[in-house]
Amino acid sequence: MKKDLTQGNVTKTMLLFACPMILGNLLQQCYNIADTLIVGRFLGSDALAAVGSAYSLMTFLTSIIIGLCMGSGTVFSVWFGKKDKPQLKNSIVTSFLFISIITVAINILVFAGIDFILYTLRVPADIYILMREYVWTIFYGIFFVFLYNYFAFLLRAIGNSVMPLCFLGIAAVLNIVLDILFVVILGKGVGGAAVATVISQAVSGIGIGIYVWFKEVDLHPKINELVVSKKMTVEVVRNSTAACVQQSVMNFGILMIQGLVNSFGATVMAAFAAAVKIDSFAYMPAQEFSNAFSLFVSQNYGGGKQERVREGIRKAVKISIAFCFAVSVIIFIIAPHLMQIFVDGTESEIIRTGVCYLRIEGSFYCGIGILFLLYGFYRGVEKPEMSLVLTIISLGTRVLLSYLLAPISSIGVLGIWWAIPIGWILADFIGILCIRKTRVEQVVKYKQ
Repeated sequence: MKKDLTQGNVTKTMLLFACPMILGNLLQQCYNIADTLIVGRFLGSDALAAVGSAYSLMTFLTSIIIGLCMGSGTVFSVWFGKKDKPQLKNSIVTSFLFISIITVAINILVFAGIDFILYTLRVPADIYILMREYVWTIFYGIFFVFLYNYFAFLLRAIGNSVMPLCFLGIAAVLNIVLDILFVVILGKGVGGAAVATVISQAVSGIGIGIYVWFKEVDLHPKINELVVSKKMTVEVVRNSTAACVQQSVMNFGILMIQGLVNSFGATVMAAFAAAVKIDSFAYMPAQEFSNAFSLFVSQNYGGGKQERVREGIRKAVKISIAFCFAVSVIIFIIAPHLMQIFVDGTESEIIRTGVCYLRIEGSFYCGIGILFLLYGFYRGVEKPEMSLVLTIISLGTRVLLSYLLAPISSIGVLGIWWAIPIGWILADFIGILCIRKTRVEQVVKYKQ
C-alpha cells in the first residue's frame, strides 16, 4: 500500500496514488448528502435547517484543522523524500503537539462561546434550541477530526493513500447506519444525529491512529527524539499556518459571494445552491489529484530529483487539462438534467438560472484545474505563502468583480458568474509567471 513517489513511471505513480484520495472525497460527498437526506426526511425542515447551518459552521472550523494537517503533510513528505528519519520523526512530534493545542483551543472557545456564536449567526428562534443541541454534541468529535486528518496526511506523505480511504469508508457507512438507528428507530432527534457523527469520527480517528502505531513502527520517536526544536517548529508552523489560512480565506470568500447571491432573491439562491453541489462533484477529482501531485512534488523535492519534478509538472498539467476539458463538455451538454436532480422540473426559472451558471463557470474548469496544481506545486516546494497569495488573488478578484458588476442592471447576476473564471485565470497567469521567472531549476533544489 505504501508507494515511494520518487520511483517508477511518473504518470502511473501519480494516478495510482491519487485514485484512493479521489474516491475518498467522492465517498465523503455522498455520505454528507445521505446524512442530510435522513435528517430532512425523518425530522422535518426545522431539524434540516439546524443541521445545515451547523454544518456550515463545522466546515469552517474543521477547515482550520484540515489546513494545518495539510501543511504538516508537506513537511513530512519532504523529510521522507530526503530519507531523513530523525527529522521526519521530529516533524511528526512537533506538528502533533502544535495542531493538538490548536484543536483543543478551538474546542474550548466553541463550548465557552456557543451562545455568542449562534447569536452572531442570527439563528432564528424557532431552530435555536435544535441547533444548540446539535452543535454542543457535534463538537465533542472535533479532536477525532484532528486525529483522522493528522494521520491521514501522515500516511499520504509516506506514500500510503489507501488506508485513509479505508477508515473514511468505515466512518461513512457507520455514520449512516447509526443515523438510521438513533434518528429513525430510537427517535433521538438532532442530538442522535450528532452522536452518530461523533461515534463515527471517533472510530475513524482512533482507528487510523492505532493502525499507524502498529503498522508504521519505524515512525515511532524514541525517548531522546521527543524533542521540539526551534528550527522544526518554525518549519511546521510556517507550512501549517499558510495552508490553514488558505483554507480559511477560501471559505470566507465563498461566504461573501453567498451573501451577494442572496440579495438576488430565492430563485437565484436555489439555483446557486444546486449548481454549487454539482460543482463540488464536477471538479473535485481535479482538486484531489492536485493534492496527490503536491505530495509527489514534495517527496521528489526532498530527494533532490529535479528532472522527475519537471516531468511530473508536465504530466500533471496534461492529465488535469484533459480531465477538466472533458468535464466541461459534459456539464455544458447535460446541465439542465443535472439541475433537475436537485430541483423539481416545474421550477423552470431556477433551472434556467442554474444552467446559465454551469455553462459559464463550467466552461472554464481547466482554469481551476491549473490553479489547483499551482497550489499543490507551491506547497510541495515549501512555498505555501505563494499558494495563499494565489488564493487571495483568485477569490479577491471574484469578490471585487462580483460586487462591482452585479449592481449594474444590464449585467446583474451574470457578473457573479463571470467573475469566478476571471479570478481563476488571473491567478493562473500570475502563478505560472512566478514559476517561469524563478525557473524550476532554482525552486526545485536539494535542501542542505
